[in-house]
Amino acid sequence: MPVKILIVDDHKLTRKTIRALLGEHFINVCGEAENGKDAIAKVKKLRPDIVLLDINMPVMNGLQAAYEIRNVAPLTKIIFFTVHDGPEQKAAARVLGIHAFVAKASAGTQLIPAVKRLIASD
Repeated sequence: MPVKILIVDDHKLTRKTIRALLGEHFINVCGEAENGKDAIAKVKKLRPDIVLLDINMPVMNGLQAAYEIRNVAPLTKIIFFTVHDGPEQKAAARVLGIHAFVAKASAGTQLIPAVKRLIASD
């Protein structure tokens, strides 16, 4: 059964670009969300294996969304995918039990390996 990924980012172009990048590597994107609140609803509905989650978003940020996703879908793996890759964000990721952290600036070299590591760990 193919792995399903949910892309969560408030920028449509970013979601489209990441969907295309994942598609080039035959990685199935099951849906997209534009904020944390929408992400939680989509996690409940789509049951993705991995959530690719931005941190800084309107309505509900990625930190809050990650906490909620942990409660509603504890087996879902989360990758923080963000421009905010400072020590505070990385510390929050560790506390929340985030499986990987990829800076958007490094997407071309780090995103696919991070996703493949999580797929292989199942």
